[in-house]
Amino acid sequence: MKKTAILLIHCPDQTGLVAAVTDFLHRNNGNVISLDQHVDRQAGRFFMRVEWELEGFNIPAEKIDEYFGTLIGQKYQMEWQVHLSARKPRMAIFVSKMSHCLYDILQRCMSGEWEVDIPVIVSNHENLRYIAERFEIPFEIFPITKANKAEQEQREIELMRKLDIDFIVLARYMQILSDDFVAAFPNQVINIHHSFLPAFKGAKPYHSAFNRGVKVIGATSHYVTADLDEGPIIEQDVRRISHKDSIRDLIRIGKDLEKVVLARAIWLEIQHKILPYQNKTIVFD
Repeated sequence: MKKTAILLIHCPDQTGLVAAVTDFLHRNNGNVISLDQHVDRQAGRFFMRVEWELEGFNIPAEKIDEYFGTLIGQKYQMEWQVHLSARKPRMAIFVSKMSHCLYDILQRCMSGEWEVDIPVIVSNHENLRYIAERFEIPFEIFPITKANKAEQEQREIELMRKLDIDFIVLARYMQILSDDFVAAFPNQVINIHHSFLPAFKGAKPYHSAFNRGVKVIGATSHYVTADLDEGPIIEQDVRRISHKDSIRDLIRIGKDLEKVVLARAIWLEIQHKILPYQNKTIVFD
């Protein structure tokens, strides 16, 4: 597969933006293979994702960010990211005691479905160490209490930095991250919430849903922010249920949804198709 570069952009909407970007690529012999754009008219904001082949491109890969910023980005007040397909994203997984999302993630990685590295699995419990050992992935334990939470999270942050982690996946990690931890990884922590947000929050959403007699249940994947379960939503899905379904049925169906919704969010992250802005996301095709 040919090596490519991906440019994610957002800036104040104005005339000539698409032309400026595509002209920059054309002048440097860049063959565009994908381009998607969106204008939020209410916010007056322009969003764009463009991918092009690096073979024959006049600018060295390591200089693209600098050249683009100097020639285009600064002129149009853009915020931009450059990603190279040659570099595999590095993903850390945080877990507690539930294994269904972890197994699903590891199966997708080991089967070659995803091009991503997993340098570490982090947990606050020993329960899932056997899975990490089975897949030969380092497993690090950070037991967390009220007394040691700040210290342990600082150790986790240091580990993430040491391993050059690009993003973190909370695969049913049953700990609330502190504001300091979240601030260290802005829009880099993906969570799966076992509910179709914003309804039925809390520790037992399926019980709440059952008691309300709902007709659909769902799952939500979102970036983690300091506001619990209020971060930018990446992916959601629902499944119809009926009065015949027990709480046990809801939990079983819900686990399936959690796996699929989290997997979709991770795939979008790996493909660099998500552009967060304020408390929303633009998810490109």
